[in-house]
Amino acid sequence: MNRRLILNLVRREGPLSRAEIAVATGLSPAAVTFVTTDLLSEGYLIEGNATAGAAGRRPVPLEINYAGHLAIGIKMNVGSLECVLTDLSTAPLSSVTVEFGDPSPATVLDAAERAVWRLKQSTPEEAGELTGIGFSMPGSIDAENGICIKSHRFFWENVPFAKMLRERVNVPVWMEDDTRAFALAQHLFGLGRQHKVFAALAIGVGIGCATVVEGTVHRGAHGQAGKLGHARHRLEGPLCECGRHGCLQAFYSENAIVERWRREKGLDAASDRFAMTAAAFAGDAVAREILQEAGEGIGQHLGTMVDIVDPEIIIVGGEAVTFGNFLFEPMRRALEVYCFTTPPPIVPDERDNFWSSGAAALATQGIFDFEVLNGSAS
Repeated sequence: MNRRLILNLVRREGPLSRAEIAVATGLSPAAVTFVTTDLLSEGYLIEGNATAGAAGRRPVPLEINYAGHLAIGIKMNVGSLECVLTDLSTAPLSSVTVEFGDPSPATVLDAAERAVWRLKQSTPEEAGELTGIGFSMPGSIDAENGICIKSHRFFWENVPFAKMLRERVNVPVWMEDDTRAFALAQHLFGLGRQHKVFAALAIGVGIGCATVVEGTVHRGAHGQAGKLGHARHRLEGPLCECGRHGCLQAFYSENAIVERWRREKGLDAASDRFAMTAAAFAGDAVAREILQEAGEGIGQHLGTMVDIVDPEIIIVGGEAVTFGNFLFEPMRRALEVYCFTTPPPIVPDERDNFWSSGAAALATQGIFDFEVLNGSAS
């Protein structure tokens, strides 16, 4: 408990002296010295440059040894794995995309093993040890045991993928729903770092909204929490990948938004979200109208979540971030209408590697939560 307490304090606040750690945690100086000595010897902390203090004393700050430990994040997409090698802060060091044919577990397992091998080959000689691998995908995930209970998108059911991959690569493997992995990364090192309660909204092929409360990602009783995209927007509507009609993401996922624009404008498949955004900037009334409708529709359902969870901030990631304020401004206005109290700010995360870095956070979390250090499938 004290190890987690000290590591997470330094992660949040930055370099601190032993005396500052004792004051902030309430631990005795002897306890702080005992724990930090262990963390230094294990390479999780390093001593920084001493700074001048009172009466000439120079306290030595301790900081996280981010470069001393590595993680691999693997995000499963349609037809490919987006993979990244990161340091302990999930800052990318190298990346690779590995394509696969059918989405069967065996095929994806082969692709993941190739990805791990290629990323290991790119590891700098002076880099630290590989802590573990995080694997994220859309679906209902038993994170504790590393099992995909069900993924409508990839037709998986009760697949113990974390264990399968660990046996191939001999490294601890963690597994989680992709939106919740994104939320975890925001909590550990991202825009949610200083917030006790926040929501992480992801708009891509699907729509998910994970919540973090007091440092814990909410998973729900059956691993189903955060499936905002499967809220019924209209009972009679487009067919969703889950088999029902009228789900929110069937209307307003990034794919659905762009496809509707193509259809109404008579465009081919080469016209993507970047082309749609450029058209909106150029005054395309159809593009603007579709994005406004999407922002209002998502905002309506998001408002219900805000009233229930009461987050301090909503962090948005996913391919739809490309649409910018053409999507976000109507979303904000919808929150003003549908929320009971003043809605929280909507803040986009515009990183290109947000998904794979989120997966890597599943492995780096093991450093900050020693109860799961060995990986969910070890």
